[in-house]
Amino acid sequence: MNGTDPVSLTVTVLGATGSIGRSTTDLLSQHAGRFRAGALVGGRDAAALAKLARELKPDFAALADESAGPALAEALAGSGIPNGAGESAVLEAVAREADIVVAAVSGAAGLKPTHAALRLGRTIALANKESLVCAGDAFMRDATRYGARILPVDSEHNALAQAMGDGRVSDIAKMTLTASGGPFRTWTRERIAAATPAEAAAHPTWSMGMKINIDSASLMNKGLELIEAHHLFAIEAERLDVIVHPQSIVHGLIAWRDGAVTAGLAMPDMRVPIAHCLGLGDRLEIARGRPLDLAATGSLTFEPADEARFPCLRVARAALAEGGAAPTVMNAANEIAVAAFIRGAIPFYGIAELVERAVEQFAAEFGHAPEDVEEALAIDARVRAWSLEGVPATRAAG
Repeated sequence: MNGTDPVSLTVTVLGATGSIGRSTTDLLSQHAGRFRAGALVGGRDAAALAKLARELKPDFAALADESAGPALAEALAGSGIPNGAGESAVLEAVAREADIVVAAVSGAAGLKPTHAALRLGRTIALANKESLVCAGDAFMRDATRYGARILPVDSEHNALAQAMGDGRVSDIAKMTLTASGGPFRTWTRERIAAATPAEAAAHPTWSMGMKINIDSASLMNKGLELIEAHHLFAIEAERLDVIVHPQSIVHGLIAWRDGAVTAGLAMPDMRVPIAHCLGLGDRLEIARGRPLDLAATGSLTFEPADEARFPCLRVARAALAEGGAAPTVMNAANEIAVAAFIRGAIPFYGIAELVERAVEQFAAEFGHAPEDVEEALAIDARVRAWSLEGVPATRAAG
């Protein structure tokens, strides 16, 4: 396959109505002669999914929220596009033939459908980092077992994969992921402590949805990405690092044992790593994309990550170092804690406090890493229930 030959690849998009999904469907539209939509899966927004489906004409459209099924059916009436809602419909979408499955469902909710695609031996463009955080050992073991190919969509991991080239992991001295620093990069700890959900969600570079934006504000997102990198590249925690880079131009760096450093640079546009995955070795042109102009950028700056002001990164590093079920526990508690912060039940630093307590409570009890996805989901459910009991419905005044 080369860049001049027409190719017809069927692409299924899990999380089609989210930010990654929208970037993916934009590329499918731009390269309509090269790709066709197999199945499109959304969460609960029937109108948004129906609009995409009418534009791309997939083989199947599904919503995870079963209660939104009637609205989706009505919105697609007369289109001839088969559709459904609920877990069985999502799994039906995954089971349909596809050359590439873009796994872009946010959170642990994406683990089951992504793993179902993996078991079918699909090529998976992975944007659901929680699949590796919650069940990394089992997920990567099953990828080998079923012959699935995992391609990293997260901009940092995609940049690292490109920076590695044909290099060997054994020759890497340090693999570094960059972080923008989020909206609180220059804030004092006291000011961060009083931050509102709206302030935490105001990411300076990316627009990724409320939950991911808040994870970026706390640097938990970078902690999740460290765990993801550990599994994707089979590299030890001691050789992984994070550095703050406000311009979000350098997405990942690899320092080799001979002193050389290679880096992945691109404008902050998620279509760049998605296009790299969809191209399967070819380079796709991105319409309306801004080329990187380093002279116009002027300067690139870097800072150490401050774990005193951003304790979620410290907690995530500790969970990665502890291993076993600690990352699974951490992720479940974080999803509950972020939801509690959004509804005003806990302060911003309450996120790290709740997650750390959960890891202390459960990591030793569960011990080993989940043997399979079912065990990971069972641990996830147990920790969520415990975490929900630990937060009030609303935050007390004062």
